Amino acid sequence: MTDQVQPEKNPRARGAVDIKMLELLVCPLTYGPLEFHAEREELVSARARLAYPVRDGIPIMLVSEARQLPDEE
Repeated sequence: MTDQVQPEKNPRARGAVDIKMLELLVCPLTYGPLEFHAEREELVSARARLAYPVRDGIPIMLVSEARQLPDEE
């Protein structure tokens, strides 16, 4: 009989962002605060009206990769 090892539950493996890292990150365009939106897996800068994607738990902090937010969002 062999023991099966269950992989550790790693929040980054599911695309989550480390809370401590969020406290340090700012928008590269405005240097303002960011808000993490888990359902869309992105960091939102309300001031810049941009949403930066988070891929595999890594924020992509490039303005060229950001999604422009519509006025109602």
